[in-house]
Amino acid sequence: MKSLIPLLALSTIVASSTVQRPLQDASSSEAVVSSKSRPLVNSTQLQGHIHSDNLLKRAKELYKIAELGTAEYGHPTRVIGSEGHAGTLNYLYSTLSQYSDYYDISNQTFYATLGKIFGSRLVLGSAQVTASPMSLTPPTPKKEPVYAPLVLVANEGCNPSDYPKNATGSIALIRRGICSFGAKSEAAGRAGALAAVVYNNYPGSLSGTLGDPSKYHVATVGISNEDAQPYIKDLEAGKIIPSSVWVDAIVRRTPTTNIIAQTKGGDQANCVMAGGHSDSVSEGPGINDDGTGSLSLLEIAVHLTKYSTENCVRFAWWAGEEEGLLGSDYYVSQLSSEENMKIRLFMDYDMMASPNYAYQVYDARNSRNPVGSQELRDLYIDWYTANGLNYTYIPFDGRSDYDAFIKHGIPGGGIATGAEGIKTQKEVDMFGGRAGAWYDPCYHQLCDDVQNCNLGAWEINTKLIAHSIATYAVTFDGFPKRTSVKTDAVTEDSPYHGPELFM
Repeated sequence: MKSLIPLLALSTIVASSTVQRPLQDASSSEAVVSSKSRPLVNSTQLQGHIHSDNLLKRAKELYKIAELGTAEYGHPTRVIGSEGHAGTLNYLYSTLSQYSDYYDISNQTFYATLGKIFGSRLVLGSAQVTASPMSLTPPTPKKEPVYAPLVLVANEGCNPSDYPKNATGSIALIRRGICSFGAKSEAAGRAGALAAVVYNNYPGSLSGTLGDPSKYHVATVGISNEDAQPYIKDLEAGKIIPSSVWVDAIVRRTPTTNIIAQTKGGDQANCVMAGGHSDSVSEGPGINDDGTGSLSLLEIAVHLTKYSTENCVRFAWWAGEEEGLLGSDYYVSQLSSEENMKIRLFMDYDMMASPNYAYQVYDARNSRNPVGSQELRDLYIDWYTANGLNYTYIPFDGRSDYDAFIKHGIPGGGIATGAEGIKTQKEVDMFGGRAGAWYDPCYHQLCDDVQNCNLGAWEINTKLIAHSIATYAVTFDGFPKRTSVKTDAVTEDSPYHGPELFM
């Protein structure tokens, strides 16, 4: 495949990290056998290899790897550019390399912009307000607080006309929506604001990323709609609110790496592809997000080596998802038309074990996405139904790594268990858990550790992942054929993609 280089080069990126030894699998020696002696993969048999205790062992190993990031970040993390992420790449590689007779293993290195925030504070009037600095925000000038009146920006702050004349020298208060956080920060900077505060247009706190740096970006933080409303009313009433913003941060470029493993056997012109992201946010170890998806794929990849396949199977572990779906974007952008057409479908597995879970299926419809997306959606539904399990639809809105694939004509879909969304009473009746709470109360936080994973949900979803891979590894009969790298799908701006990524 284009722009893939031998995985040996991975050492140039991760040489400074402690190499993590892979978990020992009792069946590892079984992988080194002639492909002719392997039986054809069977969904039931592949699912039978999946056990929560093995997933838990891998999660504990991944947390140890995340602790490699403590020296630089002060806590466990696997954010790109950290020792924790380098250790994650080593762990994936060292595990997969045991099966080099079965997989062609390669990496894909690219440069990404990485931000690190050391501290921040927001004071509105006389009160300190809880605020989340945006990823890739610049610091305040000289990393010192700026003091200025708070000014309410009209509409969503996407256009120059939204900013009043007194925005110069102010701290701009901007509503979320319409355009990216980066565009808002840039517009505020162009209007002469010293800093920007973006408030949510939904209940709950707000954080995100500014995306690619701009010389016009100003220090930008996010706050909840609830915290913003009293100040909005005061500003609309003509009151002056002296305020201050302080952000200590750096933004830098760093190399990072996608890892790809493809079966040597099977029809190489007809590939089923599955991916998850290998990185976490800087704020925590990311064991559920997306350690669970990454480890589900790794566990399945190990057990798949016991079987042969009719179609090729391609696994991917993306880097830089948390910085704006960077790894998957880069991968798809490097595919030739010929290589693109070999991918019959892409399946995204991100967050498989949220503690307050729901079994969520992306509502991917052929009328709005590449044809085949709905057939994949229905495969998940049929499996949940056959196993007496409830499920619910969630928007297929570009929030995860499937986005680049469907924008380049490749059918896509996936499952999840929920992030910062609020669980309803109806969902409690379907899945248990707590109404009114996030699906993952530790989403993008330090507490996203091993204890944050619901092992029962993780095992069930990993079995479903195994089913999806085994099904298409055997046959694409009845699945729509690829006809073009272009799509007639409805192309709307993804509200969560790139610099618009909601975190």
